[in-house]
Amino acid sequence: MKTKYFLLMASVITLGLSSCQKEFEPSSYAPALSIGGFNSAKQIAPSNLAAYWAFDGSLIDSVSNGAGVNTGTTFATGIKGKSLQGATDSYFLSAPSAKVLSLKSFTITEWVNTPPPSNGIIGLFSLSNKSQFWGNLEIFVENGSTNDNATLKIVFINNGTGDKTYTASNVVNFFGKWNALSVSYDETTSTVKVYVNGSRVSSGKLDGITGSLNFVNSGNLVFGTTQFMTTPSQTTSHSKEPWASYLTGQLDEVKIFNKALSDEEVGYLAKLEGRGK
Repeated sequence: MKTKYFLLMASVITLGLSSCQKEFEPSSYAPALSIGGFNSAKQIAPSNLAAYWAFDGSLIDSVSNGAGVNTGTTFATGIKGKSLQGATDSYFLSAPSAKVLSLKSFTITEWVNTPPPSNGIIGLFSLSNKSQFWGNLEIFVENGSTNDNATLKIVFINNGTGDKTYTASNVVNFFGKWNALSVSYDETTSTVKVYVNGSRVSSGKLDGITGSLNFVNSGNLVFGTTQFMTTPSQTTSHSKEPWASYLTGQLDEVKIFNKALSDEEVGYLAKLEGRGK
């Protein structure tokens, strides 16, 4: 009888312990993701962040808290949360903050998911100039770009006169999927660098662009087309052209830094954002 009693008590104790024991979750024991010593994209050069649009259901620059004006864009699934969804005749305008207007060096990072150009160049970003053909800073995908050979162009207008174009050619696998695009200019070396998914694909200098940048006569920031394709145009110099078009794909995680990030920082940022961090 005693044996049965002890067996019964042992069973009760075992059941009690089992009911209190937590289910093993391997993910809770996994070490935190660390890339280059960083656990989050927010840790990359935070003091140099001049503007940031997460497009996570909002068009607000979270650095300046400035809102923008939308024409036809919507939100869609992004690389992190939501993204800005473009369309024909659609774009987003935002007044640049004092930090953006005073850039001497810069890095612009953004995630892009777009088909190749079919109706004209695809404007991605512009810091408009109110009286020049091109913006003070213009980033676009050139006509004729294919997934085997895309051409990215960056136009600079420094001190208000003349425009200089930097070209990054032979970029592969740029269309139909999310890619991290980064463009930088370093006033100490007068060097332009272009990165895709954290890897440098082009670097060089432009004749006539040296030292600190000085953007003058600046207007709105334009996302999703070039400065002269908006209605009305952002410049008194020009209006719509048949060889220019709109981003019908998506933009996400657009950041402007007031320095040229290092190759390592650009790589870490792309990897962290690509993992949703």
